[in-house]
Amino acid sequence: MESPLFDLSTVAKATNDFSSSNKLGEGGFGPVYKGTLVGGKEIAVKRLSKDSGQGLREFKNEVILIARLQHRNLVKLLGCCIQEDEKILIYEFMPNGSLDFFIFDQEGQKLLDWPTCFHIIGGIARGLLYLHHDSRLRIIHRDLKASNILLDNSMNPKISDFGLAKAFGGDQSQGNTKRVVGTYGYMSPEYAVDGIFSMKSDVFSFGVILLEALSREKNRGFSHPDHHLNLLGHAWTLWIQEKPLELIDKTLSDSCTHI
Repeated sequence: MESPLFDLSTVAKATNDFSSSNKLGEGGFGPVYKGTLVGGKEIAVKRLSKDSGQGLREFKNEVILIARLQHRNLVKLLGCCIQEDEKILIYEFMPNGSLDFFIFDQEGQKLLDWPTCFHIIGGIARGLLYLHHDSRLRIIHRDLKASNILLDNSMNPKISDFGLAKAFGGDQSQGNTKRVVGTYGYMSPEYAVDGIFSMKSDVFSFGVILLEALSREKNRGFSHPDHHLNLLGHAWTLWIQEKPLELIDKTLSDSCTHI
């Protein structure tokens, strides 16, 4: 294991003993807390739920994979804590939270203009290119979505949450699993239906994020008065009708001089 080990007492002190006031959110892995180390460095602490069997598998996967990856558009793993019954991951803290807030929340939308949106989309693409082609391992993320894109002080995007990621070696170009995990709405059809995943699966998820960022609509739960298609179907319909720019949210297009 290449990641530095943190003492449990250090992590507990940093998070005010895992105080609810420090809690940032919760996922399938377990709760996430904001912490501050001695010296003032801010961290994000992912604490594995004790009753999460799936989480233990994801914990091991995340430590092994992300510790070997370094890129400006991937969230940085600072270390981990494996002590007593605790299994904890310590990450750099991202003060601007996740992309989904800026896409879907009305207050967040006001803060995301076109130049910033374009910057974020480009950063996600660079991070994905690194995972697929430029890293020592070829990594398929398998759960790329807006809530897994974190943003630093300068709104630089960082791909996070590698618990479901898979590494490809040699000439392997795709994998197959009976255990389909991830987030519906972002899964490619061949993965959701048949369990087949590849780099194309991540590219599909990236495309969904792109459409959501442009339209400020969620793919799942999307509704339109003229049809019952999801966001992807709606976007394809506009493309066929040669009206793709109608997909772009007006407040976003108003901030762009090129549209």
